[in-house]
Amino acid sequence: MSGGLGTDRLSLFSPQFRENLKDVLPSLPSQDDYFLLKWLRARCFDLPKSEAMLRKHIEVRKHMDADNILEWEPPEVIRKYMSGGMCGYDREGCPIWYDIIGPLDSKGLLFSASKQDLLKNKFRDCEMLRRECEKQSQKLGRKIEVVLMVYDCEGLGLKHLWKPAVDTYGELLSMFEENYPESLKRLFIVKAPKIFPVAYNLIKHFLSEDTRKKVVVLGSNWKEVLQKYIDPEQIPVEYGGTLTDPDGNPKCPSKINYGGDVPQKYYVRDQLTQQYEHTVVVNRGSSHQVEYEILFPGCVLRWQFKSEGADVGFGVYLKTKIGERQRAGDMTEVYPNQRYNSHMVPEDGSLTCSAPGIYVLRFDNTYSYIHAKKVSYTVEVLLPDKTSEEQIQKLGDKMSEVALTNSP
Repeated sequence: MSGGLGTDRLSLFSPQFRENLKDVLPSLPSQDDYFLLKWLRARCFDLPKSEAMLRKHIEVRKHMDADNILEWEPPEVIRKYMSGGMCGYDREGCPIWYDIIGPLDSKGLLFSASKQDLLKNKFRDCEMLRRECEKQSQKLGRKIEVVLMVYDCEGLGLKHLWKPAVDTYGELLSMFEENYPESLKRLFIVKAPKIFPVAYNLIKHFLSEDTRKKVVVLGSNWKEVLQKYIDPEQIPVEYGGTLTDPDGNPKCPSKINYGGDVPQKYYVRDQLTQQYEHTVVVNRGSSHQVEYEILFPGCVLRWQFKSEGADVGFGVYLKTKIGERQRAGDMTEVYPNQRYNSHMVPEDGSLTCSAPGIYVLRFDNTYSYIHAKKVSYTVEVLLPDKTSEEQIQKLGDKMSEVALTNSP
């Protein structure tokens, strides 16, 4: 990771690349060949594209005030509830970053903090890791320029598939890809639940092909696998090592934030502006049905809707007869029908489809004998990433890790 691949090509390109960038070189955080090589690799040694990428990064650094960003203090709600943190070094001296997915309250954070502050906080984390690599390089006397990441996916669930949260997370990933290329050594996924392939399919297009090749899903013996790459003394007890906080806490919360539900006292908004794909008027005493065919189990239905003027009922059903409209009582209810005050706060939700069939999303206004309801809604069918789904299924006692190298 400290040279090797690409260094011969760098000797050919570096003089021209440097010449093209001479007006901005002083503003770069590093000017050595290793740093320039990252940008060349990220754009397959295409000089114009590499230069454009690096110049855009310089503008982002100015916007984020990168030179002083470690002195910037994020809002309290981000400091307390944005999960993750750097803890320890791998056997080659690379910093290790842990992301804790399950307890992350993405909706609470988006209701309490601006997207700009969330992006700036992630940029701050990336800049801290970059500087930590520099410190390790000086300490060890060899180039350290990549980070090992561990994603704890225990508790990953439908709440994490909320569209605004996925979109924001995609922006965070894109920012990392565009401003810190060639900085990921390996990304270990531990404790991946069955819904992981759906979640991964939603965000993988934000990742470069090179990054996808570095994503590795670990099986049930993930603790032993981590110790192949990390000395147990550098791993928190929580993750199979011997490291604790000074007070003996096995989770090392002084280094890793475990997030949690954001108290509503931090909320500065109770909804986000949404664009809806469809609008329908549900007449008084009637209902409106929307059908989606699910071809295989494991898919997720995700919806958002709002009504105007008054509440509306909503439920999801599985048809028992194909080819004809069925009454609610003749179908299998899979998401209980109830009334929602979606005229006050837009409603969102999701459902993992356990069986193939025709699923019916039903907007119910049968209880209203006076008012029709105008409903705006968006519904999506989220498919699992088949490669990760198949490989997770294969993970067993005999397989300790699977790289997601074939995800299209």
